Amino acid sequence: MEIATALGCFVGFAFGGLVFVAYKLGLLYQLFHKTETQSPRHGGESVAEVLRAHGVKFVFTLVGGHISPILVACEKLGIRIVDTRHEATAVFAADAVARLSGTVGVAAVTAGPGLTNTVTAVKNAQMAESPLLLLGGAAATLLQGRGALQDIDQMSLFKPLCKFCASVRSVKDIAITVRKALAIAQSGTPGPVFIEFPIDTLYPFHLVSKEFGVKNPPKGIMGKVVTWYLHNHLKNLFAGAWETRDVSPLPVHIPQATDNQVQKCIELVSRAKKPVILLGSQATLPPTPTDDIRAALESLGIPCFLGGMSRGMLGRNSPLHIRQNRSDALKEADLVLLAGTVCDFRLSYGRVLNRRSRIIAVNRDKTQLLKNSDMFWKPTVAIQGDAGSFLLRLSKGLKGHTCPEDWPQSLKAGDVTKEKANRRKADEKTDRHLNPLSVLHRVDELMADDSIIVADGGDFVGSAAYIMRPRGPLRWLDPGAFGTLGVGGGFALGAKLCRPESEVWIIYGDGSLGYSVAEFDTFTRHKTPVIALVGNDACWSQIAREQVPILGSNVACGLAFTDYHIVADGYGGKGTLIGREDEDKLDGIIKEAQKETRQGRATLLNVLIGKTNFREGSISV
Repeated sequence: MEIATALGCFVGFAFGGLVFVAYKLGLLYQLFHKTETQSPRHGGESVAEVLRAHGVKFVFTLVGGHISPILVACEKLGIRIVDTRHEATAVFAADAVARLSGTVGVAAVTAGPGLTNTVTAVKNAQMAESPLLLLGGAAATLLQGRGALQDIDQMSLFKPLCKFCASVRSVKDIAITVRKALAIAQSGTPGPVFIEFPIDTLYPFHLVSKEFGVKNPPKGIMGKVVTWYLHNHLKNLFAGAWETRDVSPLPVHIPQATDNQVQKCIELVSRAKKPVILLGSQATLPPTPTDDIRAALESLGIPCFLGGMSRGMLGRNSPLHIRQNRSDALKEADLVLLAGTVCDFRLSYGRVLNRRSRIIAVNRDKTQLLKNSDMFWKPTVAIQGDAGSFLLRLSKGLKGHTCPEDWPQSLKAGDVTKEKANRRKADEKTDRHLNPLSVLHRVDELMADDSIIVADGGDFVGSAAYIMRPRGPLRWLDPGAFGTLGVGGGFALGAKLCRPESEVWIIYGDGSLGYSVAEFDTFTRHKTPVIALVGNDACWSQIAREQVPILGSNVACGLAFTDYHIVADGYGGKGTLIGREDEDKLDGIIKEAQKETRQGRATLLNVLIGKTNFREGSISV
């Protein structure tokens, strides 16, 4: 009896073990799911189907053999493929599309160096909270870690940068993996996600099977085992690959303030005499339309400082939009609403906030919500939720109540005084070349009402941030908290594709231009005419301003008055050199550049500028 029991247990364990082994080897799945060896279909088609179902209109790329099936399949389904001259530009362009369209921006690059070239751009998207999907090629599943061409540990590289990372291991997993990644990119605090596609998950069975053949397998039992293992692995790659699968979007989770939190804030704001709103980029995120947020802010009547993507939220000349003297206003305010704004270096880590002020902080990200609150400031109410939706609910709860008019009027008067002083600086003559402030004022006055401004630079762009006025919501693009140089070409490309009817201006420093001037070739090939305004002072001036007086040396800060306009010509654009002798003709030159872009040609204005003492700090407030 005991022997029979023991034998039964042994058989049970053995059977269970065999089932487990069969499961791990994929044999059970293969029993119920066919491997269609004659199908010409490939994994790129699965990627394209999901992207189309999610409303993706563009995929930005620098082509490589690892990802060719994705690009070809997307094009066949009507998704526009836009190839750039650098992988970072492809990601920056996808970032811009995400910010302007409310969908996920998508970039696809090849394995190894193709992916490593995107690291800075992906980190920038992470810190700017842009929902972005990066598709990357990879070595074949069986060759990873064995010295294959361009094979590195890509997952370890991107896990610190992305909300979600996945490596596809079979064709059947493509659809659900891409759907999951797209949902995660948009949920909570938006950010980049990464999917790695080994090359054998993207190409059709008949091509992959050729690579799995062993020309001279070992003899005997070992040869048979190797051959069987390779054949089984191939079947696992394609088993059930072309069964019908759901490609529709998964639910997106967006945190919201509770009713009690909103009510408490309504009571605080209703009692405030000198409230101030600091609006950050997060307030422009879906699902709340920016026009609704603008209406809510106007209903509240509270003076606003706008930073990042929220610049332009109130239009060009709103009495509620305060542009100057922010520190003074915060010292005087009795209530401060941080709507998607973070107490990092842009707010002196919270030190600019008055400790006697009531502070309401709203942010989707808990870490950002409370950043430095353990040191320099304390929130009265801290809400982990969507800033845009919160503002609508706050406005609705305060219907009929408005901020005392004398408060925004006094702040606006300070604005007028400061900007008159700045304008006088623009009228001064520089020692040589043109006054950059005067140039920026002229461009601001002449640019079209539908213009989108892309900021890429340091000293010249910092001045532009205080002079140029976006005409409406989502009409200003800067890198964000990471302060990345080189975003200009990609941001402008994405912006022009999203808003083909709009003028797109890139405000470049001559240093930052070097990162993406080659994208004038992309603008030409893809018929995306933009206008680049280059402040050329032959210097990394933002660095030199401090390095020279502190350390007594200009080393590595000097550039040359390079003929960037000729570079633009060479890439098929229209370049124009502008010097002091052209000062009286500046308006005409700007209007001619606008005309060129309307006729389909990208233009570059290479403006030789002199030095000024105008300094206003960071643009990403």
